[in-house]
This record gives sequence, structure tokens and C-alpha cells, in this order.
Amino acid sequence: MKLLLHSGALRRVEGALQASGVNLELYVADQDGVIRHDGKPVERDAVQPEAIWASLDTFMGGQFRLFFDVATSKPGVKWVQTFNAGLDLPIFKEIVRKGIRLTNSSAQAVAIAEYVMGQVLAEWYPTVQYRAAQAAHEWRRVGFRELSQSHWLIIGYGNIGREVAQRAKGFGAFVTGVRRTPKADIFADEMGRLADVARLLPAADVVVLACALNDETRDMVGPAFLRGMKSGSILVNIGRGGLVDETALVTALDAGTPAVAVLDVFREEPLPASSALWDHPKIRVTGHTSATGSGTVARGDKLFLDNLALYARGAKRINEIDESFFDG
Repeated sequence: MKLLLHSGALRRVEGALQASGVNLELYVADQDGVIRHDGKPVERDAVQPEAIWASLDTFMGGQFRLFFDVATSKPGVKWVQTFNAGLDLPIFKEIVRKGIRLTNSSAQAVAIAEYVMGQVLAEWYPTVQYRAAQAAHEWRRVGFRELSQSHWLIIGYGNIGREVAQRAKGFGAFVTGVRRTPKADIFADEMGRLADVARLLPAADVVVLACALNDETRDMVGPAFLRGMKSGSILVNIGRGGLVDETALVTALDAGTPAVAVLDVFREEPLPASSALWDHPKIRVTGHTSATGSGTVARGDKLFLDNLALYARGAKRINEIDESFFDG
């Protein structure tokens, strides 16, 4: 099998590839975008992979476009494994429409779920007041809001949403999941569809946006959505910036509902230094960092290796995407 991968990924998994038993012929792209075969640079026209692993290295090193140009221009490509969890970029639909098998990544889910829990805990637990009392040598009893019995609404109950739900349930929260097909899940107390969100919002103490960006969800969090939120609630967006009407959000925060918005993604990234969102007292800004947990890369490597073994056996791969994902 001819495989295109990044040199950084190869360094991490070379031993595992050799032990996999899969007969591989490697095209290796380096940080400069040069592709080598048997250690020698080759022209782009000579690169004819059957499989492509667009690991996180391709994004961090700037080779993302190179890998997906190869995916869409070479007739022999049969499978693409991407580091992306969200697939809203048009290139992914193009890949699937060409008949190429596409698998996305769930490697980020643990890190993003822990980010969500950390941000909510930071809002509800008065750590700053504890430290201030200690610094002042004051024996002060400070109450805090418990996560137990809080109500979480997770819009987008895929790999990431389910990891968030699992952790919220661990604290004793009541969890409502929203997904295209609202089948029951062990970590959700109830499930609904996107059409149910307006009905579900008034009960939610924490609203987590973990859904895809598409025509149905673009600007979903607008004036009507925000008016429906519960007083004192928290909005957390780890999906896509386009899910939120940022102007409407600022207006709603100024009016008091929701109480806080935790935003890791924005309509324009990087967020311009001139943006008023940086300085709003009720907005917590992080720079698309929720996936940068210490275990994300290793989980991504394992996912690829597991899928490689499945591909070699002709079996369905983990997180395999078909056309219904884009058409539904």
C-alpha cells in the first residue's frame, strides 16, 4: 500500500508501522512541503498514494493544503484519515463525493471535554476568593455552586459531546443531548433534535455547542436563542465560531443572560486584537486551544494505526464518513 504521511508522524509511529504487518510504500512530506520516496525528493506528479494520513502535523507545519490537493487530484486515492473532528470545509465533501473513504478524528474529544469541565468549574468554584482570603490570612467560608444537579444541554452529541456528557454525569449533572438521530445513550438523561432546542434551553444551566457548522446551524445562537437561555447560565462554544452571532451575544450578556460565555472559536481567527470580545467582562476568550491536551497527538496516532489495520483487512474503519453526513 502506498501511503502519504508527514515526517513528524512517521517519527512517532515508524516502529508501529514496521510491526503492523502491512506492506507499505511511503511518501513522506517534510516541514518544507518536499515529498520524499525512499529518501529521495519526488515531483508532485509522481506521488500516487492509495492512502493519506493528514495528521495534526500537516496543520501545524502548514502542509494541510498539500495533502488535500493530493487527495482530490490523484485517481488512486481510496482512503483519507484526517486530524479534523469538524468537517465543515468544502474539501471534505469533495473528497467523499469522489468516492474516497474519509475518516475523521475523535482524538481531540478527551481534551476538549476536559477543557469544557475546567472552564465551567472555574466559573462556579470561587478559587480567586479562596486565594484572596489566604493572602489576607482571613478565615473565610465561601460558598460555591455545585455541578451536582445542574442541567447540561449539549448541542452536537458526537464524539466530543459524548465525552463532555460522561464527565458532567460524573459530577451528578442532568444531561440532555441534541443530535441528528437522537438515539438513547448511557451518558444522557434525555435526547432531542435541533428542532427541540428552543424548548430545552430554559432549563439548561450549561449550554455546550459541539455541533457542526452548516446551513442549519449557522448563526444558531442569535437573539431568539439567547432570550431562551436560563438566567445565570453559561454558554460554551467549542464547535465553530459561525454558530454564534457575536453581536447578539454581546447584547445578551450586557442584558444579563447568559451570565458568562466561554468562547474557544470565533468567526474570524485569530481573533483580531481590536475585537471588543477580548475585554468583555462576561466573555472568556481562549485561542482555539481546547484540543491541545497532552494526550491528543498520541490518541490521533493510535486511531490511524487502528484504522490502518482495519483498512488492510477490508473492514469498516472507525469514524468513517459517508455522503449522508453532508446531506442529512
